[in-house]
Amino acid sequence: MQFIPSNVRGPLFMVVSTGSYLVNDTMMKLATAGLPPYEVLLLRGAAATLWGVPLLLMLGYARQIPLLFERKVLRRNLFELLAILCYVVALANMQIADSTALGQVTPLIVLVGSSMLFGEKIGATRMALIGLGFVGALMVAQPTMQGISVYALLALGNAAFAAVRDIAGRKVGAEVPGMIVAISAVLVVLVGSGAAHLVSEQWVMPEGRHLLLIAGAGLFLIFGHFFIFMAYRVGPTSAVAPFYYCFTVWAVISGLLVFRQFPNALAVCGILLVMASGLVIVSLDERRRRLAMVA
Repeated sequence: MQFIPSNVRGPLFMVVSTGSYLVNDTMMKLATAGLPPYEVLLLRGAAATLWGVPLLLMLGYARQIPLLFERKVLRRNLFELLAILCYVVALANMQIADSTALGQVTPLIVLVGSSMLFGEKIGATRMALIGLGFVGALMVAQPTMQGISVYALLALGNAAFAAVRDIAGRKVGAEVPGMIVAISAVLVVLVGSGAAHLVSEQWVMPEGRHLLLIAGAGLFLIFGHFFIFMAYRVGPTSAVAPFYYCFTVWAVISGLLVFRQFPNALAVCGILLVMASGLVIVSLDERRRRLAMVA
């Protein structure tokens, strides 16, 4: 992927990641209409494993398989497990607009954490643009927040754990391939969701449509894990994190294509605001890179 300009690579990976996650979430939302949430997670983990292991071998990573259980990789994916255990229950019991809106806290936590832990400079201009992206995301999601409950707290828990996951991912060594991290996340969530299902749910026999949805979700989950990890690996957090808000843009596209829900004028303005703030951040990074080269 060296043909992609360095300042574009991280944001582009984040856009692809959020799109992949949104396809996964859409299929999961459809599947949880007839199955318990942790059972859906368990089945999705099995499907993602069946997709992912052959993919690892095809990519020539057989010798790196022991890195699936490397300490920093497992630590990163433990937070992935905690995030998804919170999110799938919230997704099954809340309006998707509300759970999406609460999830937009993630990039703000990532930016603050990266500034504190890694000394990354954010700057007033970039913080203002990030704030505009956050406002745009809320304009798209338009949360009602009716009946604030334990499910809303779980959605906030998902945002917090996802942010810690992405910060922890920055400490994974460069010798660990991104696909190894993605498949490790699949396996960790498979084990964790299996345990959660056994202690809290009764097994419901899935129908054929459930299995098709879950198989598709498992495939897109792998790409979501891979690209979000690579986004933070190849790009600075201040340039990458704001593009997490593209999740809301993909959510609108999903609403149009799957649920026949059309965005109103406020949502359209929010999409434009999210896109504009992200493009300006990329332009600022390109300008800074050129000035550094001239200097």
